[in-house]
Amino acid sequence: MKKKLIATILATSMVVAALTGCSDNKKSADTETATETQEEAVVESTVVEEAATEAETATEEASTDTAEATDVVEGSYTIGISQFAEHGSLDNCKEGFLAGLSEEGIIEGENLTVEFQNAEADTGIASQISDSFVSAGVDLICAIATPSAMSAYNSAKDTDIPVIYTAVSDPVGAELAGEDKMPVGNITGTSDALAVTEQLEMIRSMMPEATKIGIIYTTSETNSVSTIAEYKEYAADYGFEIVDTGINTLADLDMAASDMASKVDCINNLTDNTVVSGLQTVIKYATEAGIPVFGSEVEQVKAGCVASMGLDYYQLGIQTGKMAAAVLKGEQSASEMEFEVIDEPSLYVNTAAAEKISMEISEDILGTAVETYDTITVE
Repeated sequence: MKKKLIATILATSMVVAALTGCSDNKKSADTETATETQEEAVVESTVVEEAATEAETATEEASTDTAEATDVVEGSYTIGISQFAEHGSLDNCKEGFLAGLSEEGIIEGENLTVEFQNAEADTGIASQISDSFVSAGVDLICAIATPSAMSAYNSAKDTDIPVIYTAVSDPVGAELAGEDKMPVGNITGTSDALAVTEQLEMIRSMMPEATKIGIIYTTSETNSVSTIAEYKEYAADYGFEIVDTGINTLADLDMAASDMASKVDCINNLTDNTVVSGLQTVIKYATEAGIPVFGSEVEQVKAGCVASMGLDYYQLGIQTGKMAAAVLKGEQSASEMEFEVIDEPSLYVNTAAAEKISMEISEDILGTAVETYDTITVE
């Protein structure tokens, strides 16, 4: 009996020991798991904190870089932009103008308010726009294209509001400047004077047998009238005759283009705002007649002109914006600044436009092009 009792006690002791061991093991495992979880949480927290710190540092560095790139000028400015018509080259002038201001620390939405209006190729509306800017007391008027520049000058000449123009082909002919490039008043800017001789040379190289070049222009646009005279002056040197037709409004363009396409070997387009607004009409009749239309700047080439010895109007706008910034910051007076000109034209070619009239362009000519396009962006 005693032996059985001892055996029972021993057995019970072993069970208790076993149970106690299990409990201790479970507590140990739970402790280890909790410790691991805490360690993981600490690691995750550290990673999050490091990521946040890195993001904050990157933001501060980006802000510092931006500040170093462009120091925003103190004060605030309001300018009025009067654009004579809506088309690619003038649109590029506007965007470039704002970019030029921004590069000089005058940034739209920060220290610059811009009032923009388009005259829709109407000189009467252009005058109303410039009058409204003067009445509003803007700090400066930017006039894009000759008619808008002339209107802005007339509206602001009895005030202290400076006018900065761009895309004015002949500031002297428009009576905005003298032969010495000095302004007639508190007005200056940039000229998009066409590279006439370079354009004639380019047309001759592409069309060795051509004799007649057609040009359609608006009689009321001073810049077009003076450019026509320049083409006629130099055309004979390249074996060409200029056939020109003047129009009064955009409504006259359809008939003029149809008639012109039947008389000439090619049509040469100017920066005439009215004609550019209806460029597709000119291209349509020229394509039907199987003759090319040559443009005067890159946007016209993109839109279907075969080629151009032209300007980059965005860069012209940047140049203008920097001039305006100097005036706004008081560094210079518009009345004392000569107008500026981009006088290095570049060759642009559209092979898709050439293919539409089965015109071949030599590899030599294509090799000298700054840019060659194989699509037409406007149909």
